[in-house]
Amino acid sequence: MIFRLLRLILVATVVVATQPSSHAMAQAIGQGSAQLIADQTKAIQDLTAKTDGLEKKISDPDEDDAGLVDIRLQLEDISRAALNSALAFRSRLNDINNRVEVLGPPPAQGQQEPAIVANERAALTAEKAEINAVVASAQNLSIRISGLVDNIAIKRSELFRSVLTKRYELTDVLSPQGFSDAHDQFTGLYKAVASWLTFAFKFKFQAILAATLMALALAAVLLIGGRRLFGRIFEPNPSVEDPSYLSRLSVAFWSTLLPTAALGAFLASAVFFFNYYNVLRGDIGTFLNALLAVIAVVFCVNRLTNAALEPRLPNWRLIPVATGPARWLVRLTTAMAVVLGINYFLSVVNEKMGSPLSLTIARGFVATIIVGVILILMGLLRPFRAADGAWRPWPAWLRFLAFGLGLFTIAAALLGYIGLALFVSVQVVVTGTILVTAYIGFLSARAIGEEGGFADTSVGRWLSTNSSYEDTALDQLGLVVSIAINLMIVLVFLPLILLMWGFQPGDIEAWAYKLATGVTIGSVTISVLGILTGIVVFVIGYFLTRWFQGWLDGSVMARGKVDTGVRNSIRLAVGYAGVALAALIGISAAGIDLSNLALVAGALSLGIGFGLQNVVSNFVSGLILLAERPFKVGDWIVAGDISGTVKKISVRATEIETFQRQSVILPNSNLINNAVGNWTHRNKLGRVDIRVGVAYGSDVKRVHALLLDIARAHPMVLKNPEPFVLFANFGTAALEFEIRVFVADVMNGSIVQNDIRFAIFDIFEDEHIEIPSTPRAVVETTKHESWPIDDDKIEAEFAERERLEAEAAAERERLAKMKRRGRKPDPG
Repeated sequence: MIFRLLRLILVATVVVATQPSSHAMAQAIGQGSAQLIADQTKAIQDLTAKTDGLEKKISDPDEDDAGLVDIRLQLEDISRAALNSALAFRSRLNDINNRVEVLGPPPAQGQQEPAIVANERAALTAEKAEINAVVASAQNLSIRISGLVDNIAIKRSELFRSVLTKRYELTDVLSPQGFSDAHDQFTGLYKAVASWLTFAFKFKFQAILAATLMALALAAVLLIGGRRLFGRIFEPNPSVEDPSYLSRLSVAFWSTLLPTAALGAFLASAVFFFNYYNVLRGDIGTFLNALLAVIAVVFCVNRLTNAALEPRLPNWRLIPVATGPARWLVRLTTAMAVVLGINYFLSVVNEKMGSPLSLTIARGFVATIIVGVILILMGLLRPFRAADGAWRPWPAWLRFLAFGLGLFTIAAALLGYIGLALFVSVQVVVTGTILVTAYIGFLSARAIGEEGGFADTSVGRWLSTNSSYEDTALDQLGLVVSIAINLMIVLVFLPLILLMWGFQPGDIEAWAYKLATGVTIGSVTISVLGILTGIVVFVIGYFLTRWFQGWLDGSVMARGKVDTGVRNSIRLAVGYAGVALAALIGISAAGIDLSNLALVAGALSLGIGFGLQNVVSNFVSGLILLAERPFKVGDWIVAGDISGTVKKISVRATEIETFQRQSVILPNSNLINNAVGNWTHRNKLGRVDIRVGVAYGSDVKRVHALLLDIARAHPMVLKNPEPFVLFANFGTAALEFEIRVFVADVMNGSIVQNDIRFAIFDIFEDEHIEIPSTPRAVVETTKHESWPIDDDKIEAEFAERERLEAEAAAERERLAKMKRRGRKPDPG
């Protein structure tokens, strides 16, 4: 109780002491908070009004699928704006909570607190209640929008099902009225196009000419540049008799994708320039866009079938079918794409010109019947030819699938389910083309990612010829290329498949936004865009670090004549620091709070304490080696039984290459904790010793003089320190001398030793000085008798051997009897 009274007195004193300034500050903060509350309340009211209007549109029965998707996108924008309005109070709520905590808990019943404290507490409570009311309104609006989005999804599903399951009457399909409607439709289209052409050539001729020339110029650039850059990739080489499977896959994939992309760019640029020069009017622009889309799809289908079947080059054919059936497959597939393309174009014309329903039904009926017949004809083909000349059909599952799809499409059309029949026909052609192209791309990526696969490609052969890449580096690069191709296929073909299956661009946009901003799984939010951004930032930082290392080593330290060991230490330190900095920046760019890594760091430190002592010891030892530099790259060191040249010093281990060209990876802790000899620590000056012995009775002074002359005469022996010959010892078999010479580079010691030994041997031979050697053991060999063999001698030897064995057996028996009687055997 006493402490509580003291605290109240202290708070009141502080409040009274700062009343003028705190009152003014509180008044200013209150005005700012009130303005913020008013602004956000007005914003939420406006968002609520927009939501009401969109809710009325949802209930409109005439709203189509694309309109519902647009409404959903607007609702999601409103939901995000409402949440942003709620988040606008975060800072003010923190301030209020901190201030209430400073004021302490309210007094108990029957107690009072200073009026100033009570007034401030009441003002803060009222302000917090107003903010909570605004936040609650924003949250309620967000919940309401979530319900509306769910209703939109239900309504879209119902619309999709109604399109597929709606049944039309076919009584007017082939009636005279249907032909009359078709004639009127064609006449109207002809008049619209003719009037536009008359207007365009009369008033917009120069604009049409300029737009066409620019589109053609872009097309020429794409075609010529593409053939120069990628001609070897997407054009089969007729001179190659047996191309590899990877080459055929790559040619099939890229010969479909690149020309289709080039044609799409040309058509899109043509439409863009026509719109830029105001050449197109509303209806003609719609017709032209539909026509160009049909041309692109038909071209893509034709390119894919030609690439996979290659009627002209059987050796580049992916599917082992005969040439005649291959040509028929290309024709039938292209005809099916043309039929569906014409149907799509006429549907756009019918919708724009308000055609009667009977004409729409007739158009869809004819198109689906033709597609069904083409599918059945494909199933009836016999594409394979056996060794005996007989034609064999498709595999059973593929043949029955073609028959089933064709019969299903025809049956659905005859029963009046035109929407379902058209949907199946479009999926067979367009989705099938997309899936086959993507599958070929996946096969190509898998083949490139296999060991040695990338080296067999034209790019891999070019890199192998014009760069220093080894096979391992090419394999790693091939793996990266394989992953990149797979990602490209997913990013390009998955949206196309979704669009073909009834999804709208708004759906893909919404999913992409969710992936970019983050997908919440439990309490964890994963942002794909953030992760990719972090990876890209790290890769950029990594390559910048490597570039800076090379520039610092090759341009700065090399010109400054910096020692090789110092250069290596600085380069390694810069590399580790740069990679660590790039990793930290990449983690931050990925949206990962570094403070969340405290638990990981704690677990890592625990692991270090138990199981990573050696790793940490080697790491710290590596840092010590880089800092103290007891040896450097290029030094000749001796560590225990290992002797060789230092090739690389890293933070964990040091690579030593022995003189037998064996690479030894030695942990750094061994080099720190044990004695290490360095022949080239300060400089490469070193002493070479050569031992030689002469026979007793030789003139030792003459020998000394000769050895000294030999040492002085060698060109690699230094004059200062001068050579020295030591009479080392009176050996057991020789008088021992030792030549001691100094050389500028101890790495040349073996050469000096070799030359001096040859010189000693020659001069001693000229001076008749003997170099004694230790006695060697003499191995006696048994001399076999030559033919003829003496039989009498052999029989005598056998008889003597039998006599000796009999005496030995008798002696053993005698000793055994004496042992049984308890008597000691006679040593004699």
